Amino acid sequence: MTEGADDVAGAESQGGADEVAEPFRRLDARLEDLGRVIARQSQSLDRLLDAEKKRSARDAAGADLALLVDLLALHGDAAGCASSSTDAADRAAFTALADGLERVIVGRGGTLVTPRIGDDFDAVTMDAVDTRETGAADRSRTVADVLRPGLNVGPRSVRPAAVVVYR
Repeated sequence: MTEGADDVAGAESQGGADEVAEPFRRLDARLEDLGRVIARQSQSLDRLLDAEKKRSARDAAGADLALLVDLLALHGDAAGCASSSTDAADRAAFTALADGLERVIVGRGGTLVTPRIGDDFDAVTMDAVDTRETGAADRSRTVADVLRPGLNVGPRSVRPAAVVVYR
């Protein structure tokens, strides 16, 4: 009789342990599910944040791009006034204005493209608005004169420099 009682007691203790352990197993499974949900939400938030940062950067670059193009035009006007001025004080003032505009352009992420006479023609950053004959073959496809500087923003050529090219 004690043997049977021990078997019943062992079965009851085993059944009691399973009953106690079952809520913990369910809780553990729910915690794992909750952890997966939180991880997915975190990834979704990261993707949304990255997309917003990229959109903001594109919007800011677009806004700066129009400003940079306008600043380039003002720079060209100031440089033109400086080169055509007969008064030394006016020439100095327009040169200072052109230099200041160049600093603003560079500060906003732009780069002035100012080829020198004799540089090889680069179709990516230059626009050949005219050609000149040359007797020397080594001067062919080089810059003869710069009419207007160009503008690069990052790797992109926004406004090519207007140049005269030897042919």
